[in-house]
Amino acid sequence: MQTWQLPEYIADILPQRARHLEQVKANVLALFGRHGYELVYPPLLEYSDALLTHIDSGLSLKTLRLSDPISGRQLGIRADITPQVARIDAHLLSANQGINRLCYAAPVLHAQPDGFLTTREPLQTGAELYGCTDIAADIELIDLMLKTLEMVCGGKMMLSLGHIGIFRALARAAALNETQSQTLLALLQNKDRAEVAAHTRDWQLDAIWAQAFDSLTELYGTRNITQTARQRLPQLAAVTQALDELERICQAFPDQAVHIDLAEVRADRYHSGLLYAAYTPAHHDAVARGGRYDGLGAYFGRARPATGFSFDLRRFAGEHAQTPATVAVAQQDAAAARAAVERLRSEGVRVVIDYGLPDNSGTRQGRLLEENGEWVVKNI
Repeated sequence: MQTWQLPEYIADILPQRARHLEQVKANVLALFGRHGYELVYPPLLEYSDALLTHIDSGLSLKTLRLSDPISGRQLGIRADITPQVARIDAHLLSANQGINRLCYAAPVLHAQPDGFLTTREPLQTGAELYGCTDIAADIELIDLMLKTLEMVCGGKMMLSLGHIGIFRALARAAALNETQSQTLLALLQNKDRAEVAAHTRDWQLDAIWAQAFDSLTELYGTRNITQTARQRLPQLAAVTQALDELERICQAFPDQAVHIDLAEVRADRYHSGLLYAAYTPAHHDAVARGGRYDGLGAYFGRARPATGFSFDLRRFAGEHAQTPATVAVAQQDAAAARAAVERLRSEGVRVVIDYGLPDNSGTRQGRLLEENGEWVVKNI
């Protein structure tokens, strides 16, 4: 007998989880809509250069490629929807010089999984806001992210904040080249203080910059860490602005648990400033990530301030799924009971024809029977 095997980290979604996933997706998109975000559906396939694979090495490694038999050009299957939405804002919606609020919920495909417990086919769901430079736009997106996750997974949530602008300001001031910057980014992500010190020493950086990069490995904690950072980091205008922005975020969410990590630089190459993520006790990694990516649209012809977040909605499929209650009607009664069946279905009741065989269409909690000339639902 043939055994069908799917590729690694690719899986089917079976009925109960699939139904729950679609219900949650509809609820999330409705929430986005109530906040003014318009739904877009970018194509699954584009020319690979439009997916930014040539300027973002991390995104390039995630992108599967193939040759287009029509044009002969290289195509890419999207690994991230955000660049596509930036293209839509910059090109197709360019007549609007003000705010564009856009949202999406669609599959992406990764050449490699992000981790052992993740899929290569996430259902990337998110919201993006274009046209506003003020930190108020980031506050709006963070608020929407937290509301969305409360709806999807509930429970306690930790808001994690970082700012790639601090590292980039220090890297510019220290005159680091691209290779040195990427090396330090990786070391900071791992909090590898000894290696950070060794590299800054080998590169013969001035003491002020070497000490600043060393400090980044320790500047993490609660809301008050920004005050410590002001004392330990050089007084560069970009650093001061970044710390001001982090403090404004904290002020906007006074009752929210917040963790700030100035060495949290896990970002795509297109991110330019504030970074935010959400964590829950039930998940080992961030359940959603976002941040500011001003200027990404320049590649598509219109540089715009932008901020947004996304998460894998598929990750939560089935977490709170319930087997639907089902009313059954015997096959021999189906024709006579047709009007009653259609009325119940129009009212949202799940009705199936009972052919006398086992099926998995739901929990049987009722049966449609004729009583005194009328069709009524009887509990069984």
